[in-house]
Amino acid sequence: MKLFTAILILVFASVIPAGAFAQSKEVPPEWAYPVNPPGLKPPPDDGTLRRVPGSTAAFTLTQVRDRQFSPVWHPEEHPPQPEVVARGRKPDVAACGFCHRADGPGGPENANLAGLPAAYIVQQAADFKSGARKTSVPKRNIDQKLGMFQAATDAEVEAAATYFSALKPRAIIKVVETDTVPKTFITANHLAAVKSGETEPIGQRIIEVPEDLERFVSRDTHAVFIAYVPVGSIQKGQALATSGGGGTTIPCGTCHGPDLKGLGPIPGIAGRSTNYTVRQLYDFKHGSRAGIGSALMKPAVEKLTVDDMLVLAAYLASLAP
Repeated sequence: MKLFTAILILVFASVIPAGAFAQSKEVPPEWAYPVNPPGLKPPPDDGTLRRVPGSTAAFTLTQVRDRQFSPVWHPEEHPPQPEVVARGRKPDVAACGFCHRADGPGGPENANLAGLPAAYIVQQAADFKSGARKTSVPKRNIDQKLGMFQAATDAEVEAAATYFSALKPRAIIKVVETDTVPKTFITANHLAAVKSGETEPIGQRIIEVPEDLERFVSRDTHAVFIAYVPVGSIQKGQALATSGGGGTTIPCGTCHGPDLKGLGPIPGIAGRSTNYTVRQLYDFKHGSRAGIGSALMKPAVEKLTVDDMLVLAAYLASLAP
């Protein structure tokens, strides 16, 4: 264990500039990087109070769209939110709970923060602030996020990290292996199923959608997501994650712990959004994520294809967080 810690310290001391990882002709998979179409306008608020199952709270559409407000539907399930999580700080710091929800589960478009090591959350904020952590598809509102971290104080980041790290993660994803999937549209930088019930072949994609779009729009922390994956993905992902695929990657448990729920400052990867996982693997491989911890990921991602990332994400999402 002492040797492992020493290795981590040496690796963390290395700073890799963006673009230093192996490059290829790969194109970011559109299904993992949904981008709002130009001119997308959300429906107007008719003033109706929105409600969700299991809660006595009620909010309007305008309230749940307010970036300076984190709707609390189930207050008994988490401690009071610190100010930066609940309301942020105008004009530049949005409420953390607006995007990541009141107790941190997030969604396909961002990270699940619940239970992540506080030091890891602080480091990611620093990487965003320095520009070391970006995205392979810059149109995904990354400028807004970078601006927010530029404006956030160290105390605000620490408060948010302490709050989210103390929360217990829970399963919010159902992985379904299938040949056909619902047709989808893009809203708020994530996919959602069309209401008509139309379907199409899945191909080599993951289609992750809210099970109930309106609950997700309301920022209900009980919202659940369905990740449709090609048949056989979970088993293939398990084999790759546990064996390394004969040199394709490194067994995930080497760094993330035998149960893949994290080890020291290294985050857990079990039970996470499939599309989020694919984006991180792709961004690590292509240098868009080039912060301090990226050195640890280099040997794990440099040989991965998008199809490898797909099956790994399907397997990891099928596990309890």
